[in-house]
Amino acid sequence: MFAMKETHIVITGATGGIGAALAIEYAAPGVTLFLHGRRHNVLSNLADVCRIAGAAVETKAFDIRDHEQLHSWLDEISLRFELDIVFANAGVNINIGPQSKGETWNEIQGLFDINLRAVLATVQAVLPAMRARGKGQIVLMSSLAAYRGLPMTPSYSASKAAIKAYGEGLRDWLAPEGVKVNVVMPGYVESKMCREMPGPKPFLMQPEQAAKLIRRKVAKNRPRISFPFPLNLGCWLLSVIHPSLSSFILRRMKYGA
Repeated sequence: MFAMKETHIVITGATGGIGAALAIEYAAPGVTLFLHGRRHNVLSNLADVCRIAGAAVETKAFDIRDHEQLHSWLDEISLRFELDIVFANAGVNINIGPQSKGETWNEIQGLFDINLRAVLATVQAVLPAMRARGKGQIVLMSSLAAYRGLPMTPSYSASKAAIKAYGEGLRDWLAPEGVKVNVVMPGYVESKMCREMPGPKPFLMQPEQAAKLIRRKVAKNRPRISFPFPLNLGCWLLSVIHPSLSSFILRRMKYGA
């Protein structure tokens, strides 16, 4: 049983690997899940699985780049319920492509609309109610790529670095008010997005493993939830050693452009 009291949880990007696994992980009697996704059929099937586990589920299918609709949806939920946890989880990846052709401007804009602007919109929509009651938890999905920009995915790395910095600032600002903020920095977790990323994928995890770990550390209010340990350590080291050395290591590991 997840909790003795009624618990209300929002998950954006719930039709992706980690998002769907989080929904299933938290699904239990006494839990209400508010699930967002772009693919209506996948979202509907996920909702059915969560209802079988005993959760109440509301779904909303739309393109999260529609920040006005995102804000309206979260405003409406916040008026009806006190949200306990909000996972700003929706995200995409792009890369420099075959023969290092480069990312297009349209791709970069689309990525930042989802990975950064939609996260900011999510926080702005749910934060007023949380601050007013001095309670609530916001979980932001970053990446180990936030530690050190990867040459194959420079815009993705930049978007996740922005989320890391934003979440760290939010946490310290809001802690005295009783609102918790956590930054999740996963490594490689099996999903369509992960499979489409170029380069090696060491220490690949299953989404169910990741969801269990995230839930456990969110419950402990860890400021940074970064995993798996060996890859986390390696990425952190790349961020603190001399840039020339980190560039050399990335090329040797076939992450170089």
